[in-house]
Amino acid sequence: MKENEERKEWEKIPSGAQQIHEKNIAPLDTASAPPRPHGSAYMGNYAAPPLEKIRVAMIGLGARGMALLRILSELEDCEVVALCDTREEARRSAAVELRDRGKAEAASYGGSEDAYLYMLERERPDAVFIDTPWELHARMAVECMERGAHVFVEVPLATTLEELWTVVDAVERTQKHCMMLEEVIYGRHELMFLNMVRQGLVGDLLHGEAAYIHDLRDRTMSSDAGGVAWRVQHYAGRNGNLYPTHGLAPVAQYMSIARGEDTFERIVSLSSPSIGFSTFAGQTFPSAHPWNNTDFLCGDMNTSIIRTRLGRTILVQWDETTPRPYDRKNLIQGTAGVLADFPLRVIGSFVPDEKDAADHSWYTGKEAWDDLYARFDHPLYRRLGDKLAPLSPRVAMDYIMLYRIMESLKHGTALDQNVYEAALLSAVGPLTEKSVHEGGTPQIFPDFTRGDWQHTKRASYLSTGRTHLRRS
Repeated sequence: MKENEERKEWEKIPSGAQQIHEKNIAPLDTASAPPRPHGSAYMGNYAAPPLEKIRVAMIGLGARGMALLRILSELEDCEVVALCDTREEARRSAAVELRDRGKAEAASYGGSEDAYLYMLERERPDAVFIDTPWELHARMAVECMERGAHVFVEVPLATTLEELWTVVDAVERTQKHCMMLEEVIYGRHELMFLNMVRQGLVGDLLHGEAAYIHDLRDRTMSSDAGGVAWRVQHYAGRNGNLYPTHGLAPVAQYMSIARGEDTFERIVSLSSPSIGFSTFAGQTFPSAHPWNNTDFLCGDMNTSIIRTRLGRTILVQWDETTPRPYDRKNLIQGTAGVLADFPLRVIGSFVPDEKDAADHSWYTGKEAWDDLYARFDHPLYRRLGDKLAPLSPRVAMDYIMLYRIMESLKHGTALDQNVYEAALLSAVGPLTEKSVHEGGTPQIFPDFTRGDWQHTKRASYLSTGRTHLRRS
């Protein structure tokens, strides 16, 4: 029975990954940006009018959507007014979650894949959170903004460059926020590294390393683990780094990418052979299962290198199909030191005197971590410390992100992440597909800001300072 359901789910996907891949490898001029449409305005520093209470609607109530719902339902001045999912069971579970937390009942919408459009017209939410399959993100985000809502969409923002431009143009036309829900920038170590970089403790920035290495075969393929065909379909039909933002977003913030100092310039990418998913499917499912009759295109490990406008380099890796420990790398190299994670380890002049940095060994271990936290925890993390204490590190990231969103909407301040950063980070997906297809040929990043990144301020929660790299 499950096998038949999976086959139906596989076959009903409206926009197949192969179609996405064909768009991404087609000839395209990425070096020049189309002119900004008449009546549109740059939104890099945009602050929306303040909202006394934020009425929230949610589209997509899977594991990720439910995790966000639990936090949103507890935040001050946030009211969840509508729940939308094609699955009745998911809507019921979300309703129970709200009721158990003593919250008002939210309107429920489902029954068709377009039910969210009726929800938008009827409920008129202030903000919509989108947690749906990747290929639906761009279309849903645009439709929400056109109906008057700010949008917060799961990663990636879109799967093709064409869609990314469509979202950027919609933001500039509607004057609504569209933020990608990249929670990893709010991790304790990521915030601490950002604080240290802004204080100039690692000197001029030279190089970063980012990754998303996470064995997800059970989660994405196994029915018992809630696997869904839509994600596996992308692995089958595309070949590149399909999920770059968790590792890359923090490194981009350290370098002030698209925010006045630097921006991505070009990327080269290569993929390993594709073996992991086919092997796992053969070991897990009967021979007649659709996943045992699929030629998986995506390489198990994708490795890319980004060069920025200032000549900095960033190593980016992605692997969800091999049995390796979880790793986001999270490394930033400067002329005066290195900050690295997984595990947390650093070296530089900020290391205590009794630790001789000249021996080229890391300052690491629990005693070192406690010392670093005491001296360099980010002010935002310190401010929310009491609320974060009972939470796991994973949930704490989400809490800080959602807290900051609500705080910014309530007070009418700019968000911590803008749509141009989301587009630039998400563009890694299609650009790596094209580079891999062309044997590692460099690909030029589009300038989604049309040159305005040079005048964009850093997010308000960041500590002050510069990273001091001089133009050659």
